[in-house]
Formats: sequence, C-alpha cells, structure tokens
Amino acid sequence: MILAGDIGATKVLLEAGALQRGRWRTAFGKRYASADHADFGNVLQAFLAELAAPRRAPLKITRACFGVAGPVVGNRVQMTNLPWLVDGDAIAARFGIARVRVVNDFAAAAAGIELLQPADLVTLQPGEPVPGAARVVIGAGTGLGVAYMIRAAGGWRVIAGEAGHAGFAPAAPEQVDLWRDLYSREGRVAAEDVVSGPGLVHIYDFLRRRESGPPLPAGAAAAAISHAALELGDPLCSRALDLFVSCFGAVAGDHALAVMARGGVYLTGGIAPKILPRLASGGFCAAFNAKGVHSGAVRKIPVIAVTDEKLGLLGAALIAGAR
Repeated sequence: MILAGDIGATKVLLEAGALQRGRWRTAFGKRYASADHADFGNVLQAFLAELAAPRRAPLKITRACFGVAGPVVGNRVQMTNLPWLVDGDAIAARFGIARVRVVNDFAAAAAGIELLQPADLVTLQPGEPVPGAARVVIGAGTGLGVAYMIRAAGGWRVIAGEAGHAGFAPAAPEQVDLWRDLYSREGRVAAEDVVSGPGLVHIYDFLRRRESGPPLPAGAAAAAISHAALELGDPLCSRALDLFVSCFGAVAGDHALAVMARGGVYLTGGIAPKILPRLASGGFCAAFNAKGVHSGAVRKIPVIAVTDEKLGLLGAALIAGAR
C-alpha cells in the first residue's frame, strides 16, 4: 500500500491507495487545514489513526512520498511559507514505513501530469505542440511554484526549484506602477508577491490605495476578491483580478520562453481552477504571448489549465510507486 501526500501552507492532502493499470486507486483519503496543526508529524499521526480505525487489521503502508512546498535538501524540506520541517527519514523511523521520499511539491505536480485524464485539462491556447519538447508546470496558490520537464532517456527529467522567488519583471505600465508600490513597501519584489493568493490581495490593495476604494474586511483573502469579481461583478475586484491574470500570463510566458516549452505549459495550483473563466477570457494568453520578437514563437506553445486539485498527490503516488 502506498501513502501519497501533497503538503502546502494552506492544506494537506493525504491518501492511501495503490497504482493499478496506470490509475491511482484510493483506499482512504483526507484533507487537513495546515493551520490547524503544529507540524506534519501530528497530521500524519491523525491520518494513520483514522486509516486504521474502521479496520480490524490496519493497512500496511510500505512506501510513501510527499510533495512539499519548499526546497529539498537530502530527503527533507524546510517549508517556505509554514514553519514545518518534513523529514522523510525521520517519518520512516517514527511510523515504520520502509521507504519514504520527500520531494518538492512541483516536482510531484510535474510527475502527476502523466496520470491526468482529458476531463482534467482545459486548453487555453492550442498552440502547435511538439512531442517530447520541454514542458513547464506553473501554479499559484499560497505561493508560486514552477517546474520544468525535459525529455530524457526512459521518461521525463523534472527540474524543480524556487522560481516563485525570482524577481517579478513588470511587462506593462500598470504592472510597473504595481512593482513600484510593492517595492516602496517591502523592498525586492518576487514573482509570488504578485502571482499568488497573497499577491492578489497586494494587487487589490494597490488599486484601492490609488483610487480610494473600500478596504477589504479584516482577514479577507484572495477568495473574497475573486468571488466578488466573478460572482458579484464588483468593479475594483474585477480590475484586481484582471491585473492578476495579466501578471500570471506574463510570468508564465517568461518561463515558457526560457525553455521554449513546445510540449506545453500546464497551469496548476489552487487558484487556476477557481478563476478559470477569467483565465479563458483572453487576458492571460495576451500577456503570455507578448514577448516582442518571439511573440510568434510563443503563440505556438500550448497552454493547458489543470482542474484536478490532486495533481501533486497523484505525482507523489507515482514517485512512491517507482522502482
């Protein structure tokens, strides 16, 4: 039995199951709010207790893999946006699991592309795909994650890092004004300061201050802005979401250009499925393709939104099951 997990600053997805004929079959799964737990060990202990509770004999977990939001050093991750240390060797010893791997969450997401079904994919730009060409997996949630996929002997080589913390390069006059506003308040502006859930809040606050708009209620987050924009037609929230989408498109296009990703750019993470109508309305691809002398080449790159929130978990399961 395989244990797979997707561990982020907002939520933890855990499932026990098996890989059968190229599909992940779940025996038991659970979602946890990261903020409700002091560390990942407590989450895993609760999960394993629930897994065993309805059974006379607990399922035997022999392999595990966890995709974790942060840089991997050895077999452990100190998370970037949460004070958790996820140590694969320590987990193996504590819970008696023979083999535990810890990987970057976007390494897991990239691996999970293989297990997606057509219904999990929405094409924003068909492009002209080239089989075996480089791919980019990029997703916004609590932070911004990026991984590159390069074809190698026997499959795909995944290169995951901390590209969300690379500098944000404004690509239009309003983005320049946004950059200046953020820089004046915080100093260096990273891509995930703009393209993430907190980034959408930063964008709204920038527009509100510039136009004397109403402040968000205390504690309100990106979900409140996107809901007001998509469901209520709030003008300021709509403008904030449009600016977010154009920044997302510009950043994704830069990464696509970096490796000429004719194999496709996959938009993942928690935000993309929730704002899919706005992503599909044209602003994202317009910003994605605005690459000067290379605009024509970038238009040939397919852009696909992934709607399955379990992508990282699927990839972790596939990695755990690999020989």
